[in-house]
Amino acid sequence: MFVDRVQIEVEAGRGGDGCLSFRRERFIPRGGPDGGDGGRGGSVVIRASEGVDHLAVAAHRKHWRARAGSAGQGNNRHGRSGEDTVIEVPPGTVVRDAEDDYVLKDLKQAGDSVIAAKGGKGGKGNAHFKSSTNRAPRQFTRGGDAELRRLVLELKVIADVGLVGKPNAGKSTLLARLSRAKPAIADYPFTTKRPQLGRVDVDRDRSFVLADIPGLIEGAHQGIGLGLEFLRHVERTRVFIHLVEPTPSDQTMPLDNYRAIRSELAQYQEDLATRPEIIAVTKSELPEAEHIRMELAEHLGREVLGISAVTGAGLDRLMHAVLRQLDQVSTES
Repeated sequence: MFVDRVQIEVEAGRGGDGCLSFRRERFIPRGGPDGGDGGRGGSVVIRASEGVDHLAVAAHRKHWRARAGSAGQGNNRHGRSGEDTVIEVPPGTVVRDAEDDYVLKDLKQAGDSVIAAKGGKGGKGNAHFKSSTNRAPRQFTRGGDAELRRLVLELKVIADVGLVGKPNAGKSTLLARLSRAKPAIADYPFTTKRPQLGRVDVDRDRSFVLADIPGLIEGAHQGIGLGLEFLRHVERTRVFIHLVEPTPSDQTMPLDNYRAIRSELAQYQEDLATRPEIIAVTKSELPEAEHIRMELAEHLGREVLGISAVTGAGLDRLMHAVLRQLDQVSTES
């Protein structure tokens, strides 16, 4: 099951108490203080790791706890520190405090990590307080309290290129044709229930990651349908391929559908409307497709490609257009 948002509770380990102890051996009736320090409590660490592609592991365990530190002992023996608990999440996960709603860290790349709950400090044994004026200290300190937090983990898919468009526009079919991804494909809306990723190899030296974002509908920016769940995943894409179906089954106009998706992107996040975009009319094997493509190009005043994921027509041109846009984005950044 694909999970891209989950709320968990994390609790660090408490620090071990310091020890109150004096050396007591035969022939040494007044040995000095030898109480050891307590061990540090374990922390809860969230780390982005390659090979993890969703948050299902975190979803199946709501409470994550690290081990407490051990108490200090006599003979200057320090307590063992508690082991850290590591939660592995996919790159692209945003760690957010659930109560105060602020971002702890955006784990964009594999290896990025954040201490979600810090372990308590170990207490000091009485040997720590020995001085030239206090030869037999009886004070010691308790271990530090454990940190407790409620967190929200949100996964935002990281892809170079995002496929956007109305449901049933042909996004999943195109992804399957261009890459080795195997999304669910059927002739009805909302077949795709979660983002799908695939790597597209253009030639021996060039490739890019393509994301199939589930179809958007009007009102998605307000959470209608699964709008907010879907829109979150387009935030990190650098280039959009906007697919327009030439003959929608709901009898809507292709131009209206294009404008509706653009409006949803802009209302969700203003800068999404300024991202580089390649427009393509799908299903170019249909008789009406070429007329719709020319009509869209005339109304929008820009190039509109015609492609077919079934016959392969126009796909080479589409991929090279994507590479040009990615190169331009890299140069500008």
